[in-house]
Order: sequence, then structure tokens, then C-alpha cells
Amino acid sequence: MSATSNPLAAATSAPPRVQRTVNANINNFCAGLTRIDPRPYAIVCMHIGPSVEVTCERGGKLRHGREVAGDLDIVPAHTPAAWETKQSGTTLVMRVPDELLRSVAVELDMDPSNIEIADRFQLRDPFIEHIGWAIKADLDSGGAGGRLFRESLGTALAARLLQRHNRRSLPMRDPKGGLSAWKLKLVISHIEDNLESELSLAEIAKVAGVSVSHLKTLFRRSTGTPVHQYILRRRVERAKLLLQDESLSIAQIAFATGFAHQSHLARHMRKILGVTPAAARRDLAHPHVAEQAANI
Repeated sequence: MSATSNPLAAATSAPPRVQRTVNANINNFCAGLTRIDPRPYAIVCMHIGPSVEVTCERGGKLRHGREVAGDLDIVPAHTPAAWETKQSGTTLVMRVPDELLRSVAVELDMDPSNIEIADRFQLRDPFIEHIGWAIKADLDSGGAGGRLFRESLGTALAARLLQRHNRRSLPMRDPKGGLSAWKLKLVISHIEDNLESELSLAEIAKVAGVSVSHLKTLFRRSTGTPVHQYILRRRVERAKLLLQDESLSIAQIAFATGFAHQSHLARHMRKILGVTPAAARRDLAHPHVAEQAANI
């Protein structure tokens, strides 16, 4: 019997399976300085909490800006980095293995030995943002999506990094027909700072300097989400963060995030996150292993 006809021998000689997922965790950071040593993998950080003022030192460059929900930092492999923030905040940290990038590069007919992920600061990329929210939702559910779901997200993230955030890729441009990057930042900053208020389309349109009808179209083209749905998700996400403070009642949290009452919050949290505020608070008291790691 030949070696290849022996199932055991064939399995033994088969190449190891490439990891198709990204390792991720939710990192709650305090105001002050955070440093990381060079890592052997690329890091994608997505800001998911209240906006913060940040100064970043990376690759010999010093940058300053305001991080709002959905902003992305991409740190290439083997690159030390430091962030100093004036406020505490929350970020989703996604670590992309080199073996995943090389594997996806082959599928895209790219040279896997010549990959250079670009250094990005406060980038807006709706494609990666959607992947990030999906990864966060999977973390929140304790991995309920399953391995196949996580592998599809990992592959999609690696492909986007290679196609649009490779040093040799074309520069990112504002979405065609959408808000410019600086106008989108103004709008999202205004939403983040006023989640507890009765945000109106007219008020937001005034910030963007456009009509209400144009705001609806431009915002959706820039983010892939209608304005009202975006605000609802941000209110629910902010409420989930506040649930960690056990001194606040769920009713108080509902009012603090712009909901009319506790049942209003519960209805939308169940619809968007799949859990009630009470269940989310219990989960936060006993976090999943994936959420406990705060290190990058």
C-alpha cells in the first residue's frame, strides 16, 4: 500500500491549517500614557467608546486628534507605539497574524513575501468598521457565531488590509458622493457628545452644513448606515458601557443615553445586541475570557 493511500499517513503529511481568524479583545483604558512594544503582527484598533483627545507616537511621527467611535488606528508589525489620552475610553483591539495575511495574499494573486501594512492614524474605513462591530458582537455573545463566522471576518479583514492599507495600495479617498472626512468627523463627534439629548436631523444637518435630505444621503454613503440607525446603535453601545457602573440603575442609564425610559432601552438593546440590559449587566459581572484580556 502506498503512503498516499493510507488516510493516516496522508493526514500526517498534510500541511498545517492556516489560522483564518483574528485575535480580538475589548480594551478599557484609563486616561494617561499607554505604550506597546513591537509585536510580530499587525494591530487594528477601533475606537468604540466616548470620544477622547489623543496624542499618538508611532514610527517616529507624533500625531494629535480626537478619536470618535469607528476611528481606526492601524499599527504595522514590529512597530512600537504610544498613546496618551486625556480621558478614559474603550477600544476594540484586533491582531492580524502574518500567516493569515500571507495566505490571503496568495488568494489575491499578491506576493506573500512582499507585504507591508501601512501605518494609519484615525482612519475612517466603513468596511473595516462593519467588520469590527461584527467581531465585537461575537465577543459580546461569547463566540456564538462559531468558527466559520469568525474565519470569514478574519479573511475579510486581511483582504481589506492588503487591498487598501498596503504601502503599495492606492490612498484612501472619501466615499464617492459621501461626506468629506472632516465633515464626517464633525458629525460623529456631535452625535457622540450629545447622545443623551434629543438629536434631530435638522441639528445634525446644520453641523454638516447641508440640508436634511442631503444629510440622509451623504451620511449613509459615508457609513453604510442611516443616521437614525447609527444613533440608536451608539446609544445602545454607550448604555452597555455604563452598565459596568453598578451604582447606576438601568433607568438612569436609559435617560443618560437618550432613551425615553427603561423599556425603550431594553427593546432596542435586545434588537441590536440580542440581550436585555439586565442580562448584559450580569454578563459584564462575569466577563467572557475573550473580554478579560486588556493587553495589546
